[in-house]
Amino acid sequence: MADTVREIERKYEVDDDAQFPDLAGAGRVATVGQAGTEDLDALYYDTPDQRLAADHITLRRRTGGKDAGWHLKLPVAPGVRDEVRAPLSDAPPPELTALVRSRVLDREPVPLVRLRTRRTVRVLRDAAGTPLAELAVDEVRAQRAGKSATAGAGPAEVRWREIEVELLGDGDPAVLDEVGRALVAAGARPAAAESKLARALAETGLDRDRPAPPGAGPDAPRPRSSGRRGGKGNGKAKAKSTSKAKAAGKKQAPTAGDVVLRYVHEQVRVIIELDPAVRRDLPDSVHRMRVATRRLRSVFRSYTKVLDRAVTLPIGLELKWLAAELGVDRDREVLTARLQGALAEVPRTLRLGPVAARLRIWSERRRTGSRREVLSVLDGPRYLSLLKSLDALLEAPPLRPGADRPAPEIVGAAVLKDYRRLARRVEAALAAPAGRKRDEALHGARKAAKRTRYAAEAARPALGRPAKKFARRIKRVQQLLGDHQDSVVARGALRELATQAHKAGEGGFTFGLLHGREEARAADRERELPRLWKKVSRRKHRAALRP
Repeated sequence: MADTVREIERKYEVDDDAQFPDLAGAGRVATVGQAGTEDLDALYYDTPDQRLAADHITLRRRTGGKDAGWHLKLPVAPGVRDEVRAPLSDAPPPELTALVRSRVLDREPVPLVRLRTRRTVRVLRDAAGTPLAELAVDEVRAQRAGKSATAGAGPAEVRWREIEVELLGDGDPAVLDEVGRALVAAGARPAAAESKLARALAETGLDRDRPAPPGAGPDAPRPRSSGRRGGKGNGKAKAKSTSKAKAAGKKQAPTAGDVVLRYVHEQVRVIIELDPAVRRDLPDSVHRMRVATRRLRSVFRSYTKVLDRAVTLPIGLELKWLAAELGVDRDREVLTARLQGALAEVPRTLRLGPVAARLRIWSERRRTGSRREVLSVLDGPRYLSLLKSLDALLEAPPLRPGADRPAPEIVGAAVLKDYRRLARRVEAALAAPAGRKRDEALHGARKAAKRTRYAAEAARPALGRPAKKFARRIKRVQQLLGDHQDSVVARGALRELATQAHKAGEGGFTFGLLHGREEARAADRERELPRLWKKVSRRKHRAALRP
């Protein structure tokens, strides 16, 4: 069974003959006590193309010391990592390899580097004797391992000396800064490498053998459009003009492809990076991953002049499937919270019968074993196939001729096209008769608002502040329509609850009261929509989006 430890530390380089300074009196440190010496032997695993190292993740098997076992370190923030631990075994344990599946896909992690460390540990305590931090002086020997032993442009083995200062318990991170200032004053230098593995890869030359990961970032070189489905490509002409621009020292203006691919890359990265968070059941991770799938699907639909729809459509359908799988329990939780909140506002004298218990039972029966279901989805072949499709999309984007055009021209037109679609749906909803038809029309307008908002968000690098403000205005429409749709769903649930209560011989008065309140809430949103839409749809808000 894996457990997790939050690791907050600072690392420093020191010369081989450097003397250890007296840290008593460094900030809150009152005493420094010896805690012994350890011999650690760690074998680091990665894919041959070092996909984990590219994402600042380390997977190791270590013997020696008080925490021998398998360790997976996931970055949280600079100097902060979550270390997920599992007991010693011969092969990487499944509970850890599952957490890196979105990075490695179907590649098997193999031994890459072996680090042997002689560690001398000291514990820093305050005046009350409370441990503040653990300081380790490490003498490190790094060697290439496995098939990488004969690879690399550097030496097969390197050595160095370093200091690690790790915060203990729930201590104040400022302690690390206080100790760090004393170490630097004594001649230590903040480490250039973020980890021992990163330094080992650099000094043995293995990092030079690492290919750039697909979609390495929004500024990575991208292929020019092939001209597919839109005319002949102009890659050579673009390459020539790019060379001339560089020779003249001019900064090349971003193309539509640059802007759209940047947004696509960001959303794919969110999905990949949230995968282990969802597996670990971290707060809000499912919701955020689901939103990323929606943003990605939306940009595929909005920017068809940039990305080939024949390629993105099948991926979009798989993203829709993933969002649905992720959302089953999330939707239940949101709906239950809404109903519980509404019930809490009802005076006790109007809560007739076991309404709270009925609501709780109803919610539990709708639970689908979602945690188990979500893990099954993430471990399944269909999700892996989707990840590989996204990986291939970033590596070889299916660009259309519009990708090479100036960004403001293409992305501005796409946002305005989505806006016009939204306007038609809002107008149709306002004209629809009250009841089910209007509810459905307003729900369709909500979806169109979401798509328009995401298109505007993607356009921000090209259109700047006007796109940001436009997206914010459209978001207000989306939220209003979202609250209306939540009311529609809540009323359906309340009818179901009232029916169950009636069959059980319980009164349905309170559920009817809540249903009436939801009807009034929805009516309020419907009355607010024309006024809000009049403000949002002013022509001046769209004028700045036109190139």
